[in-house]
Amino acid sequence: MSNNLRKGLISGVIGTILIGFQPIIAISAKTIDSHAFAAMTCLIEAILFLPIMALESQINKRKVRVGTELKTNNSLLANWKKYFWLLIFLGIIFSVNQLLFFVGYRLAGAINGSLTQKTSVFFGLFYGFLLLKEKISKIQIIFSIVLFFGLVIAITQGSLDFLRLNIDILIGVVLILLITALWMLGHTLTKQFFSRKDFTPTQMVFIRNILSGFILISTFFIFSPNNLSVFYDPYNWFYFVLMGTVYGFGLFFWYKTLSYLDVSNATIVLSPTPIVTAIFATLLLGDSFTPFHLIGSIIVICSIVIIVKLKKE
Repeated sequence: MSNNLRKGLISGVIGTILIGFQPIIAISAKTIDSHAFAAMTCLIEAILFLPIMALESQINKRKVRVGTELKTNNSLLANWKKYFWLLIFLGIIFSVNQLLFFVGYRLAGAINGSLTQKTSVFFGLFYGFLLLKEKISKIQIIFSIVLFFGLVIAITQGSLDFLRLNIDILIGVVLILLITALWMLGHTLTKQFFSRKDFTPTQMVFIRNILSGFILISTFFIFSPNNLSVFYDPYNWFYFVLMGTVYGFGLFFWYKTLSYLDVSNATIVLSPTPIVTAIFATLLLGDSFTPFHLIGSIIVICSIVIIVKLKKE
């Protein structure tokens, strides 16, 4: 096993555990206002990524001085001005996403929500074809359908009848589908920044979270000016910091995985997150991981592996 492969697998395993744990935190703190929770999660992520971004900048400057081609095309401030309105649009997308994350998971449940988010592979194909003119094969389309079939098996517990489904679960699943679609739209739009070296991934994570955090905290003060007591409770701050840290380092280890592995292999390494979420949900929340959840998870994960392998080819 090569050194990069070993480091990529280790980073991927850590990332999978952190990402799999995020829904558990969101559901465990149901009493905390979703709007405030989303705002503080983004702001704490931005605080965590600020020193990482500064350190990355110093390392890149040293590499530039010794002639290594690892630099952005312009200064961060110049690119900020150049793409100001697009960055604002991305900030809005990710702020809506973060808010719906808490609402959706609390309605759908940890296991159903985590499986639903794995449709990101389908939306990645869709936006790649629509916006980036990337090709999609017939087999990828077939296994995208298979992926959704596995999801339906898990959510409906094998009945395939949405009419019998609890309305809260159904609304939660729809919201998480919307989250996933918006999330992949945002990442498809940011892909151009990385290909042109206008921003690094770390810079984009900081920018998107500082903008999203500002939008969310501002709208919270506008729409809930009498609910400021949410910020005075130490219990709430425990979950604010916990969620911001877990979410932030989940992103960090995702990018570390990408630095050692290609996108296809990195996606495969992180595909078992629903299984991790199911284990945490069973142990900590008392949720029931049924045989239909297992069958659906296997179908979803296998579909992801086939789709991304074909994309790589």
